[in-house]
Amino acid sequence: MKKDILSSIENIEIYPIISLLIFVIFFVGMFIWVIRVDKKYINHMKDLPFDDATSNNSGYEKV
Repeated sequence: MKKDILSSIENIEIYPIISLLIFVIFFVGMFIWVIRVDKKYINHMKDLPFDDATSNNSGYEKV
């Protein structure tokens, strides 16, 4: 039954290619971001769980 439904959709062979491209572009983008991100930002985010002084109640931290 699934085969009949899927085979009736025109140009269905393009969807796996599109999903693979989205997957690869996302992870390449994340890899580039990880390489280029400022090390002070990473250290700030790393120390946030251990920071007892939560004086900023707005929910947004300034780096």
